[in-house]
Amino acid sequence: MPTRILSIGTAVPSARLEQPKTRDFFASQPGVGRLTARLIGAAFDQSAIDTRYSVIGEIGSGGTLFSDDGELLRVPSTGERNAVYRREAPPLYAAAARDALERAGFDASEVTHVVTASCTGFFAPGPDYLLVKQLGIPPTAERTHIGFMGCAAAFPALRTATAISDARPGAVVLVVCAELCSLHIRSSSDPEQIVASAVFGDGAGAAIVSSAEPRGGRAALRVDGFSTAITSEGERDMDWTIGDSGFEMRLTAEVPRIIGREIAAVVENMLSGADPHADVDAWAVHPGGRSVLDRVQSGVGLPDEAMAHSRAVLRDFGNMSSATILFILQRILADDAFAEGARVAGLCFGPGLTVETARLTLGRGAV
Repeated sequence: MPTRILSIGTAVPSARLEQPKTRDFFASQPGVGRLTARLIGAAFDQSAIDTRYSVIGEIGSGGTLFSDDGELLRVPSTGERNAVYRREAPPLYAAAARDALERAGFDASEVTHVVTASCTGFFAPGPDYLLVKQLGIPPTAERTHIGFMGCAAAFPALRTATAISDARPGAVVLVVCAELCSLHIRSSSDPEQIVASAVFGDGAGAAIVSSAEPRGGRAALRVDGFSTAITSEGERDMDWTIGDSGFEMRLTAEVPRIIGREIAAVVENMLSGADPHADVDAWAVHPGGRSVLDRVQSGVGLPDEAMAHSRAVLRDFGNMSSATILFILQRILADDAFAEGARVAGLCFGPGLTVETARLTLGRGAV
């Protein structure tokens, strides 16, 4: 039997950040001059984001980690930020996992393998271990954690789960990607940091991957294949490292342009020369930002409706790094406009520049 994604679950923190209010908070920080304030305004207003979610509920409203009084932004150490990750990430992992299990009609006791991914915090024993303990997954479940692969990590995680399922008939693999990007925000006049503060949010996505039949006639995504590409340039334009005051992202203005120049060739290879218009029914494109989606759309020549779910997730949640693509695939699964046998193409972008792709087929029942 083919391996399928039997369900996708999602979770976000309770604190909702409205983009205009968050923009004004950053623009009001001490030392922000007129030029920086204009850059902040442009980055936030042109982001195509309405709301994001964060474990740091005190941004602009009082608190302890980033803001003592709701007015001034502190600069916590990496250790302070990671301590919040250790406290706040496990409930998010668990919530997304429970959602995926419920949607698939599976019990945690049936899980044989756990694959987790994250690039925004670390601790051990980690989230993979805690999922086993907290959800009642058998202690014999084999665990794998994929760390620091950035926004593209969901597809390597699903690829790992697929390899397990293909090799071990009967395996039930729980995949969870959780990111607390807001832990690494900072007040800065650097345009790259301003963009990061304007687009990144927190969230978790989970999937049940198995060759088992979908239960109760549920929709599922058959896994047809994955591929990886490294662009000819971009290694110095998108990277992610650990600094003394949080994790530090480099995200230059060249990133969308590089994607725009090279995406057509990547898609041609992914589809083995098939027509991206006639032979793909649904697109799931990681919304690294509005300009990334714009460049993919123009580079591949896609109509507006092909980008609708990707743009909607960006609007409602921002860029949640590796978790984001699972939010998009969840919407495609739930969209009755896509019939049995609809062909799905997925694109994710990570440091390097690396492009991870997936080919899937939608089934309304068994596929």
